Amino acid sequence: MVTTRDGRIAGGVEARAARGRAARAETPRSSHATLAAGADRDPIALLELQARSRVAALVPIRYGRMLASPFSFFRGAATVMAHDLASTPRAGFDVQLSGDAHLSNFGTFASPERDLVFDLDDFDETHPGPFEWDVKRLAASFEIAARQRSFGDAERVKAVLGAVRVYREAMRRFAAMGELDVWYARLDAGAILARLQREHDRKLEKTFRHSAAKAHTNDHMRALDQLTHLVDGQRRIVSEPPLIVPLAELGTAEVPIDALFGRYRRSLPDDRRVLLERFRYVELARKVVGIGSVGRRSWMLLMLGRDERDPLFLQIKEAEPSVLQPLLGPSRFASHGQRIVMGQRLMQASSDIFLGWIHADDDPDGVPRDFYVRQLRDWKSSLDVDTILPRGLAAYASACGWTLARAHARSGDRIAIAAYLGDSERFDRAVGEFAAAYADRNERDHRALVDAVAAGRLPAIEGV
Repeated sequence: MVTTRDGRIAGGVEARAARGRAARAETPRSSHATLAAGADRDPIALLELQARSRVAALVPIRYGRMLASPFSFFRGAATVMAHDLASTPRAGFDVQLSGDAHLSNFGTFASPERDLVFDLDDFDETHPGPFEWDVKRLAASFEIAARQRSFGDAERVKAVLGAVRVYREAMRRFAAMGELDVWYARLDAGAILARLQREHDRKLEKTFRHSAAKAHTNDHMRALDQLTHLVDGQRRIVSEPPLIVPLAELGTAEVPIDALFGRYRRSLPDDRRVLLERFRYVELARKVVGIGSVGRRSWMLLMLGRDERDPLFLQIKEAEPSVLQPLLGPSRFASHGQRIVMGQRLMQASSDIFLGWIHADDDPDGVPRDFYVRQLRDWKSSLDVDTILPRGLAAYASACGWTLARAHARSGDRIAIAAYLGDSERFDRAVGEFAAAYADRNERDHRALVDAVAAGRLPAIEGV
């Protein structure tokens, strides 16, 4: 991407489109089917390397969760795929990448305006890089999920190619839109329902309405009832080791809450600081989350506002270097917490009002660490891969493809990317071939993990 010194994309519309079309000569769209053999690759070694900086007692839970299925392995193996993508063709157009754009990292949540919106919702690995990398990880995730559900060939292809086709078509529409129109574009519950109604898909409409209603109940009040209880008349976080452990039970050195919270407040806009200061600190607990994130230091913070039934739950999650950094160069931000927050704000249409970051140079174990902060629950929901049907997966693929295109259009040269992709299905088919080949590789990698655990190379705790 050609930019000016102040960061603006250079050239007019025609020049940018010409750059996109010219890139096809050096990187044909059909070349994106390529997946290098990788004979000397060792996915288990990459996972072991990643585990060195994590809480050792929790790492076996991560491996246990990855053992569950090839799709679970894929979710936890962003670093493995990043290294595989490094040798794939690039057209030369960078965007702000999610870095982990698999289908379970999309979902619904509440916007600041209290609308239910659909968007990307995980940015631990966000980093500038080739737009193709996110598209290929998304496509591969649909192939792998469809195989897990034992869908037929035609059903798998429809979901995979649907995600890529909608990405391409949406990028072409964004290329024709003004800057503000692109920035304001978003996919909310109303838009999804309207589309289902236009398509007369009453079954999917009913399913979506049910899911949306359920998402509205996944809020701070539900968390208060599920994650806390009264102890001597005081609200306290429940203890469910090893997944939820209050700070007092960890036996670690004292955490400097006041100092760390002060740094977090400074990362927020002034109006959010005023709101935050209406709440008082109650308790902190370690909380294990996700699959790929297991072992990162993650905390759940309970605060209360006007009374005991006015909670705010914040998640404070360790921010390590992106898995893309060794392949694409260091972040321009000194703090990885700030890297994640800024990447999220750039890619999402609506971001959490409490999104902020902390640099902790006085962590109890003496190691400087970065964290980012967000609300723990705010109408959050995601796809249930274990129950989705073929028609639902195809519809979900379309939503993810559009959303990823919108996220990339905000940060990259959407005009050049759209011109490169064109109006044919060459890119779609190539990425579909890549996704099938990568799903085969992922199955072998999952088997390698199973073998490594059986041989005693890696410890694993299943069912947690």
